[in-house]
Amino acid sequence: MVEFQTLKAEEVKFGNNNFIEVARKKAVTPEGENEFVAISRGFFAPDGSKRFKRSFTIPDNAEVVDFVCEKIKEMAALKGASKEKQTEFEDVE
Repeated sequence: MVEFQTLKAEEVKFGNNNFIEVARKKAVTPEGENEFVAISRGFFAPDGSKRFKRSFTIPDNAEVVDFVCEKIKEMAALKGASKEKQTEFEDVE
């Protein structure tokens, strides 16, 4: 059986009652432990509790974390880019 422990978590609220949480977590099994970063999206239920809709995990590897951070910043910067630049990425699936 796997036990998940949240070591640290931070969130940002957006929209009416949505949030994105970035957390450092640990999966503990009888065979050992594995730390990773989880990016989760969710919403607040009417009673105020958090409800998670989706989650994406990133391995605890500096090269992978750097790549993901760099690409998120690049993709977010496209919002202000010219139409020509945006067209370059539209063909990528």
